[in-house]
Amino acid sequence: MSAAEYLASVLADQKFDDDDQELKDLRAKRQEVETLLRSSFASCTPSIRYAGSYAKDTMIRDSYDLDIVCYFDHEDTLAGSSLKQIFDNVHQVLATKYYVQPKTSALHLEEGAETKWYTHVDVVPGRFTDSSRSDAFIFQNGAEKHRLKTNIDTHVSYIRDSGLTDTIRLVKLWRERFGFRAKTFILELLVVDILSALQKRPLDEQLVHFWEVLRESIDDLTVRDPANPEGNDLSELLASQKPALQLAAETALHTVESSGWEAVFGQHRNRVRDAERATLISGIPQRKQQGSRPWSL
Repeated sequence: MSAAEYLASVLADQKFDDDDQELKDLRAKRQEVETLLRSSFASCTPSIRYAGSYAKDTMIRDSYDLDIVCYFDHEDTLAGSSLKQIFDNVHQVLATKYYVQPKTSALHLEEGAETKWYTHVDVVPGRFTDSSRSDAFIFQNGAEKHRLKTNIDTHVSYIRDSGLTDTIRLVKLWRERFGFRAKTFILELLVVDILSALQKRPLDEQLVHFWEVLRESIDDLTVRDPANPEGNDLSELLASQKPALQLAAETALHTVESSGWEAVFGQHRNRVRDAERATLISGIPQRKQQGSRPWSL
């Protein structure tokens, strides 16, 4: 089996079919959440939409959440007069049915008072900046910068229409198989920035080039938020992840050369040689991330 055939089989394993039960369950859960929010904010007209990997068409079976945004009109104060009040009020509504874990900008939902069953659903509250209902402000829970300007449509189209969604899926799976931490939004932006001119090349060539750039030029790399390139500074977030990305890329290249592609994307994490994984994990500096983070990170 060629590298291209093998990677195609990996993608086939990781992609969801539209009629898969997992997706049916996610859609049903989204409808359940939307019904609760609309009935609780009956005097408002929130925009409730899919976001994240589901909307961007980059979801993988190994690691996925369903991101749902709940944005209120820019002049609507019934849901809250401030972004924090909107965040807290949506939290209170969701807490009537779910166990809610507040994150930086999202509210993660779990069910069951005892078991806290994982739902794969995150809700991001916010408020549109004007009547066009395009740009929105979201609250940044616990961050130095308490609000962030963003745009779902810009994020989704930038990734979904990049011609690199399969590559992004494989890069996300590489992260899961190698067991290091890196924010999905940063990975997506790096893939598009590094490979935008190579989208017609075979997947194995794209991945090798991507890893080579991470290994050899990590200090030169920058990323910009396409929804707010001047207002959302991602430099600190990227800087905190550079050591892990560089080391993981070097390990992946060595693994492909010495053991083949199956050692990188095989069905089990231990297909990556134990010694290499131990080196990878022990070599990653532990840094505390600071600053604001876009909702889709």
